[in-house]
Amino acid sequence: MMKTLKPFFLVTDIGFIIYWLVTYFHWIPKSWAFKDYDNEMIIAWNWSFFPLDIFISVTGLFSLYLYKRNKESWKSLALISLVLTFCSGLQAISFWAFSRDFDIMWWSVNLYLLIYPLFFIHKFILKKEKQTPAQDG
Repeated sequence: MMKTLKPFFLVTDIGFIIYWLVTYFHWIPKSWAFKDYDNEMIIAWNWSFFPLDIFISVTGLFSLYLYKRNKESWKSLALISLVLTFCSGLQAISFWAFSRDFDIMWWSVNLYLLIYPLFFIHKFILKKEKQTPAQDG
């Protein structure tokens, strides 16, 4: 599973770090920015994702490190990273849906965050269920 998951983690986790560096230094061209990008409330909303996104990057990248070291704990961190990535995408898409703002670039990035984890989360859960014997009684 990690062979397939690794490229997604690298793109997503490094992508988050790059996004926040670009955002911090105001390198996003105005033509690429989402609607009301200069609005103080929208700025605060966007920055509210910073801790979540960085935590996603840390757990994802650290799970790759643990996998490379043959540590079984990589699975737990990978699952945490996937669930939080899904949540990050869901929150952004929900906000833009409720505010009726559709920008294909920002929606596509966040739909990616929302959808790709679903292809892996169920594999972690199914594997765990197969390893844990059912308890009767």
